[in-house]
Amino acid sequence: MQSALQSVPDTPDRQDFSRDADRARLSKVALRAYRRLVEQWGLTGHQAAALLDVSVSTWERMKQDEKGKALSQDQMTRISALVGVFKGLHLLFADDMADRWPSLGNKAPLFARMSPIESMIRGGIPQMLDVRRYVDAVRGGL
Repeated sequence: MQSALQSVPDTPDRQDFSRDADRARLSKVALRAYRRLVEQWGLTGHQAAALLDVSVSTWERMKQDEKGKALSQDQMTRISALVGVFKGLHLLFADDMADRWPSLGNKAPLFARMSPIESMIRGGIPQMLDVRRYVDAVRGGL
């Protein structure tokens, strides 16, 4: 019996973070975007590292890596979700609130009175995806 993954056709034009070649091709751009996000949001080194689920020393090495070492599938997924939140916030807010919002305490049930940053650090990828959906829903008027 074939597993579900084995039965999915391998389409070369579909971007997939599980493929080494795709990650190698996209990692440099993803890391550049993440560095910009970290700067715009005013994140500490500890917060930036925690969002990627790496140590602070690893984050410091990643920040300096100009060669663009391939990120893991997990790291690519995290950055993708965070960039989606960043983009959604900049579409939602026309002022500096777009970059302040992630650090502000939030009363919405999704955040349990934590800031979105704190909640995403605690909740990992599932929470990052939920925050992205939340921002997209608010932006869409839901």
